[in-house]
Amino acid sequence: MFSRLCTIQGTITKSSKLLNQSMSTNKNLAYVNGKWVGATSGKTFPVMNPADCSTIDCVPDMNVTDTRLAIDAAAKSFETFQKTLAKERSEMLRAWYNLLVKHSEELAEIMTKENGKSLEESRAEVRYGNSFVEWFSEEARRINGEVLQSPFKNRELFLIKRPVGVAAFITPWNFPHAMITRKAGAAIAAGCTCVIKPSEDTPLTALALAHLAEEAGFPAGVMNILTTSLENSVAVGQELCHNPKVRALSFTGSTAVGKILYQQCASTMKRLSLELGGNAPYIVFDTADVNLAVTGAMASKFRNSGQTCISANRFFIHSKVYDEFVCKFLTRIESEIKMGDGSKKGNTHGPLIKESQLKIVSNLVNDAKTKGATIHCGGKPLPDIGSLFYAPTVITDVTRDMEIYGKEIFGPVAVIHKFDDEEEVLQRANETPVGLAGYFYSGDISQIYRVARNLQVGMIGVNEGLISCTEAAFGGIKESGIGREGSSHGIDEYVDIKYVCIGNVQH
Repeated sequence: MFSRLCTIQGTITKSSKLLNQSMSTNKNLAYVNGKWVGATSGKTFPVMNPADCSTIDCVPDMNVTDTRLAIDAAAKSFETFQKTLAKERSEMLRAWYNLLVKHSEELAEIMTKENGKSLEESRAEVRYGNSFVEWFSEEARRINGEVLQSPFKNRELFLIKRPVGVAAFITPWNFPHAMITRKAGAAIAAGCTCVIKPSEDTPLTALALAHLAEEAGFPAGVMNILTTSLENSVAVGQELCHNPKVRALSFTGSTAVGKILYQQCASTMKRLSLELGGNAPYIVFDTADVNLAVTGAMASKFRNSGQTCISANRFFIHSKVYDEFVCKFLTRIESEIKMGDGSKKGNTHGPLIKESQLKIVSNLVNDAKTKGATIHCGGKPLPDIGSLFYAPTVITDVTRDMEIYGKEIFGPVAVIHKFDDEEEVLQRANETPVGLAGYFYSGDISQIYRVARNLQVGMIGVNEGLISCTEAAFGGIKESGIGREGSSHGIDEYVDIKYVCIGNVQH
């Protein structure tokens, strides 16, 4: 089956008709217990291309019954998988990584079709997502325990690490590849088995990852993919939270949904990892290199058309460099951003993911405009390109009575404020209940240390707009979540520390 998939995937760019045929033949089934299956109900739902709102394919609409079957398969597989050697898991993940690299272009093309981001952005995400599998293939052999110094002469004390069990993942549409590999790589390295519910908007990338995992030799039940429509998502999510066989749940998404999952997991006291919403401040001090700050702003704000949890959301520019920054920022937007179908050469930025997201962004901008904000560019949809495209937008003169003032926009809209004092800007930057990422630009080393200590976020970019990498611990503070992903700490979410005391040892 996998060889047929690769042959078909190679034709993706030739025509949308062939793409549809490849999807319906090879990638329109869920993956449970090592088998490609439909929903027990027989129902399916369409996957749309946001660039032109065409249907790419239909996939199974899995429900609670299907979810329990997947959980049971993962639990059964865990009985044996937890006993595998770290070296065996390392080699298995490495085999998966090698296949992900080999088929990177096919993965990027699939992602662009269902997510809308440009091919260049999709390729970058594939490289980023692949790197987590490579990293955790190496970390698998470094899940070490501890030998403790005993307070008693006849006792030996140890700490060992054991996999928690079945891990469930609920992953988002904005990074459909990396959010799966970042979670699954760590869990599998630790010896856990997985049940993955990808976003209803981007299930095809998840199914492609499963094809490659199958080819890499993953045992049946180690990785399970449940494709679920919006209609069934709530019930499936509840089952993942309430089912006692699931011992860990990891979710990337909004703070509102994260709070619901947090409550639902309480009944079984699951290990919980939540990477939730952000509202990243982007501060440019008067000592900053303005050109460098503008370059960072372009990357941080407009990557994936602003649909990124760590995107710069609230720009605070010192009054001494305010006019220069705004002018150069507008010039770069005009010269560097080309909206359009991400699969077409030359287009740098794609559409928003769906109509509801477009309405949210439009309403926020229109409210600000009505209440007196200044729109320097954009500020409107681009129906001539496609029904889900929104123009890159820069807004100033935003006041607290405007809805956009404290909102995570999740679109290509930059709200720029002016400030004069470091203490003042830190207070404004920290006044939100969330704290995922933050950015600031400064040439004053003392200020860099001060602001880095006092900015209430889990990740900080200093004179840098792109901060994500495999080696770094990804996660937030306050209402932006619990736990960390990536880095050596990513394994911690999927292991239990077990204390062993051996008594009456004769020395």
